[in-house]
Amino acid sequence: MQQNYENTSIRISALIITTLASFLLPFMISSVNIALPAIAKDFNMSAITMGWVVTSYILSAAVFLVPFGRIADIYGRKRIFVAGMLVYTLASFLLTISNSSIMLIISRILQGLGGSMNYGTAVAILTSIYPPNQRGKVLGINVSAVYLGLSVGPTIGGILTQAFGWRSIFAINVPIGLAISIASIFILKGEWAGAKGEKFDLAGSIIFAGMLVALMHGFSRITTTAGILETSIGIVLFVIFVLWESKSKYPILDVKLFKGNKTFTLSNLAALINYSATWAVTFLLSLYLQYIKVLSPRDAGLVLLAQPIVQAVLSPFSGRMSDYIEPRIVASIGMGATAFGLILFSFIDSGTSIYYLIILLVISGFGFALFSAPNMSAIMGSVEKKYYGVASGMVGTMRMTGQMMSMGIVMLIFTLYIGGAKITPENYDQFLLSAKMAFKVFSILCILGMLASLSRGKIRQEN
Repeated sequence: MQQNYENTSIRISALIITTLASFLLPFMISSVNIALPAIAKDFNMSAITMGWVVTSYILSAAVFLVPFGRIADIYGRKRIFVAGMLVYTLASFLLTISNSSIMLIISRILQGLGGSMNYGTAVAILTSIYPPNQRGKVLGINVSAVYLGLSVGPTIGGILTQAFGWRSIFAINVPIGLAISIASIFILKGEWAGAKGEKFDLAGSIIFAGMLVALMHGFSRITTTAGILETSIGIVLFVIFVLWESKSKYPILDVKLFKGNKTFTLSNLAALINYSATWAVTFLLSLYLQYIKVLSPRDAGLVLLAQPIVQAVLSPFSGRMSDYIEPRIVASIGMGATAFGLILFSFIDSGTSIYYLIILLVISGFGFALFSAPNMSAIMGSVEKKYYGVASGMVGTMRMTGQMMSMGIVMLIFTLYIGGAKITPENYDQFLLSAKMAFKVFSILCILGMLASLSRGKIRQEN
């Protein structure tokens, strides 16, 4: 279907449906974070295995995001969006009935695959049907839904875990996922395929997947010989991927988008660094609040509510602001605020006040709200419409790869300070040292990201 900026009913339907999906996936992610101690107790997990409950989902989503973004450009973004929601819903059901840590992690991988099909298409659909002068506002609403999911996830997840057990977190995703799938099929009219008729680069997709798996899995255990070998293989595959895509007639990721597009390149780099510096903060604080401060899952969730609720409230305004003010200015100020909050987080200890943590979460939420929507608007506005699916997939890949790197940094630090042990009162001091070191590393990354964001130059489109 041809792009149609004037069709109000299509635009409203797409906004509502993609916003619901954008709420559901982060809701699940933040709910799982708060339930990790309960899951670890049931399956007798070590600190490293507990980290893989989160990481397996992120790695799977990162691997499939760009390929499915390209498939969506060729065969239809709505079609892939619906298929992704159905896969995600099936995986949620399997997670509900998981009876071992292996089944749990495999089901999380399948859930990540379904999630990648949604991440790679939701933003592309919105960008396809909304005019450029409304893009920042609409993407701000979409980002706000993400943060709303993150906001209520810890609270509702904590309540569900405490009242019905951790399986209820996955069970609640099933009816909601089905409802979104049905609405997408019968209410969202039309289809969008900016590269219809072009071929899919299967070989490039396989190289891309191998590269990400080797890099991310290897990085998570870089202190071992096997980890160094995997990381090295990932670097070699990265070089092969760039060479292959440069020669491919129909690449899954046109490297020329990076070579000749400073805005696209630096905006994606800023996103990668930002997520690398922020994603594992909730993971660490969830463990800190439940292990060190001895809060219940519900109460820990209420504390963690502070950051994403600020993000949810402010994101539509920051997105709209980027329609009139240089996105790099808004995004860079946001990243600076986030860096400030992370520096303060590095000083927490067992006696830190809960109110102090809430203030820092508010500061971080303010910073991330100013960064995300303007940065996304800059990326989507820097490419032709035939690349919307790939660009959307690239945004998601930067997010997921950054999240993976963030968790990789934490698991690496856990390996150095805690090893393969469980988190128990005997090693709480080592856990605190791990968390403080992670916050220091994250604050340095965030400062580097701010520099990348500022380096983009003038990028606001005149519409």
